[in-house]
Amino acid sequence: MNKLKDQVDFQPSNVRTYAKYTFKHALRRWWVLRGSGSRGKGVYVENNVQLQRHPEKVSFGDWVMLKEGVRICPTHSEASITIGNWTTVGHHTFIFSKNEIKIGNNCLIAPFCYLVDSDHGIDCNTLIREQAMTTKPIIIGNDVWLGTGAVITKGVTIGDGAVVAAHAVVTHDVPPNAVVAGTPAKIIRYREKVL
Repeated sequence: MNKLKDQVDFQPSNVRTYAKYTFKHALRRWWVLRGSGSRGKGVYVENNVQLQRHPEKVSFGDWVMLKEGVRICPTHSEASITIGNWTTVGHHTFIFSKNEIKIGNNCLIAPFCYLVDSDHGIDCNTLIREQAMTTKPIIIGNDVWLGTGAVITKGVTIGDGAVVAAHAVVTHDVPPNAVVAGTPAKIIRYREKVL
């Protein structure tokens, strides 16, 4: 018997058990992903998902799940967004890239998350809307969980196995297996393997 099952009431994720691949889904998947750069097998697309501006710069691995209301937007032709195998992007999550956003395999991105790899200058002598934007890539490792409403800002790398608490604002790198929370996010503990 598995030691983890002995210690906790273990239940595997059921997120894909209801995601039946019907003819209606096949049409929606084709319509939404038709202009994407590449897509793996079994990508599941719920209602009201949009690839905006430059869908050809978006790549999906196998078995990615895009929940209702997801918006994915490379803001110009030099930007790119990559989402790895078995990653779920939660309801009404927005992913906007002016540079590069890479999301690894087996990630769980909860509803209402916001990932943006750029921001505006705020010099007081010029209108904000007229100031140059600065941008740096966002890199999210494998097996990462972003809690509901998490915000990931430019230049952040999140290590494998990390957890970002609900409504945290991540402005600095997160080490592997760290659990971060707050605004700005700070490390509150590390995940440890159960023996």
